[in-house]
Amino acid sequence: GIIPGVRANGELMPIPNSPSEFIVEGLDGLLGRLQAAHAAGARFSKWRVTIACTSKERGLPTQTSLELQAETLGRYAAISQQAGLVPIVEPDVEFSEDADLARSVEVHEKAISMIFERLRAYNVLLEGTIIKPSFPLPGLKFADRSRYKPEDIAFATATVISRAVPTSVPGVAFLSGGLTPALATHYLAALNALVNSSQAPSPFARLPCLTFSFGRALQGDALKEWVKGNETKAKELLQKWARICYQSARGIVSG
Repeated sequence: GIIPGVRANGELMPIPNSPSEFIVEGLDGLLGRLQAAHAAGARFSKWRVTIACTSKERGLPTQTSLELQAETLGRYAAISQQAGLVPIVEPDVEFSEDADLARSVEVHEKAISMIFERLRAYNVLLEGTIIKPSFPLPGLKFADRSRYKPEDIAFATATVISRAVPTSVPGVAFLSGGLTPALATHYLAALNALVNSSQAPSPFARLPCLTFSFGRALQGDALKEWVKGNETKAKELLQKWARICYQSARGIVSG
């Protein structure tokens, strides 16, 4: 069946003296809102933070931003569990700037490691927590971006997860962000194919469940037809991409 959940985070606000970075509002009064959501039938919540990522020379993200995002997600996750909801922590590292893939891996690893440090500090039950990260990607302004293949993204992603996500976390559900459906599903398929082919003592052999929590990549094509009144076509497209996402989570490229 379908298990309902709620978005817990509020709006983005610029960090003082760092207007290119943002903090998320919404912690005030959060416990009451999530308790009400639980009473209405919700069983999970999610909180998304955005993390800038540029080349080292340009210096983003700042340490202040990373600390703020980790602290926010730590407090949110503790409150969510207090309300009886599974927290989904969502660090979305942007890829709109000039970072190369190695820099994106570095930022992902540091950000996720700091997040779990704060979750531990707030006594969050990691076995009852899901993380919804972005894929490490070279920035859109990185000159040699086209040389990276899905297999490169898969290796980079597996590296981040093996280094930064504790083994007690039961699942990693990737966001699709601004990726096309084809790219998002191809990256996930390549990642799971890599993990499926890994054997001990490779750290990739002990990664948690790697699945999808796609929005646009799953629903985007269907919604385009839906708004035009093409309900049959919309249903076909939703079923098509649901099958492709399912196969990708098993390490199979399809579509």
